[in-house]
Amino acid sequence: MIRVNNIDKSFNGNKVLDDISVSFETGKTNLIIGRSGSGKTVLLKSIVGLHDIDNGEIWYEDVLFNKLDFNEKKEIRKQMGMLFQGSALFDSMTTEQNVRFPLDMFTTKSLEEKTELVNHCLKRVNIINANKLFPAELSGGMKKRVAIARAIALNPKYLFCDEPNSGLDPITAILIDELIKEITEEYSMTTIVNTHDMNSVMEIGEKIIFINEGVKCWEGSKDEILKSDCEILNDFVFANSLAKQLRSSQK
Repeated sequence: MIRVNNIDKSFNGNKVLDDISVSFETGKTNLIIGRSGSGKTVLLKSIVGLHDIDNGEIWYEDVLFNKLDFNEKKEIRKQMGMLFQGSALFDSMTTEQNVRFPLDMFTTKSLEEKTELVNHCLKRVNIINANKLFPAELSGGMKKRVAIARAIALNPKYLFCDEPNSGLDPITAILIDELIKEITEEYSMTTIVNTHDMNSVMEIGEKIIFINEGVKCWEGSKDEILKSDCEILNDFVFANSLAKQLRSSQK
């Protein structure tokens, strides 16, 4: 479990996160939703330590993460997997090398052991016979799956996904959502997903946090979101549904 207590974050006097408190549960897909510019990416980056918060606490289980020094944080980061918005694969590395990268960085395993782990992770995300391919030779959906394989290579306790469906067609997006949910349950991870995609919310939103202008306005499950009396959330849901209908009508 990850807990954030009363965290604030400002940039140049502009408050981006305002007194946010929430618990992210183990073995569940925890979604942070909100419009572009709402603060959800800053929240995710603050949780993993890429931004230093101004006030508050960030707990990983019983460890107060934001009070650790660099080396102590590194030990926690070894337990993290990251799936970035654009997949962030290294263009000059093959699929196999990309997935092996965290193993090279953080373990002393032999090349044979690392290769075995790489193949296991690639098989888990249904990437077959692509070890020697470079990112430019992969489709968008394959890149995302390779990025997921890399994210789980160290068998992490925590998985962070920033807009994992960005740039994907609807069918591939659903497959990526399902894969994230399956892996979360299989590895019993604490998974946090940033998204503004209502399809993802309704498919895998076991716990959902809605933030607006840096303030947490609502939290609940996908079964509760359509019954909410939070007007700002309802406007967000309606706007997403309307945009989806418009895109469908233009095809």
